Amino acid sequence: MAKYQKRLEAREMREEGKSVGEIAKKLNVSKSSVSVWCRDLNLTKSQKEVLRLKVILAGNKGRLLGAEMNRQKKEKNIEKYQEIARKDIARISKRDLMMLGVGLYWGEGSKGQDGGFSFSNSDPLMFIVVIKWLEKVMKVDRNDFQVRVLINEIHRARIMTVLKFWSSLLDLPQSRFYKTVFIKSKSKKVYKNYDKYYGVLVLRVKKSTWLKYKILG
Repeated sequence: MAKYQKRLEAREMREEGKSVGEIAKKLNVSKSSVSVWCRDLNLTKSQKEVLRLKVILAGNKGRLLGAEMNRQKKEKNIEKYQEIARKDIARISKRDLMMLGVGLYWGEGSKGQDGGFSFSNSDPLMFIVVIKWLEKVMKVDRNDFQVRVLINEIHRARIMTVLKFWSSLLDLPQSRFYKTVFIKSKSKKVYKNYDKYYGVLVLRVKKSTWLKYKILG
């Protein structure tokens, strides 16, 4: 296409509301050439609005692409370090599990001189580890487990979902659950994880003073 033809087409495209960048890409010319060819054109209000919206959409697209790239980068890093962890840790021995359980209890278990074993937390994965530790290392009978849920009053309407979640996760019948404790403090804040929150679980073991002394020892 001859230069004068490109100039005419550029002016037509500009009058249609196309951006300088779009025209330059379409005609395979520089943006500066398009600007010179079209600088005497006065765009209408509607044409200017179309260009403004295109700029906004381009910005939103760029942000979405950036967010997606960051998400992919994050997932790759997580996979990378999970693989490193698998190689570094390899198979977890009984002693590894013992030390892990004792460490968790040191942080989240009851440590007073009175009463038996009691462990509290809101992390479901932590309870999977603790249950395995109690059964495999400490030789506790699953039938001696007793649990209670502590959760804010705002979750009262979904309490059956909460109890079902913990019951399924720990493979414990709901008959082993004590009456739920609803925390009365009200919050005006709307939490994004409202439907994913399952409260704090308190795990106890029947007649377990000996167990706590053993762990503390």
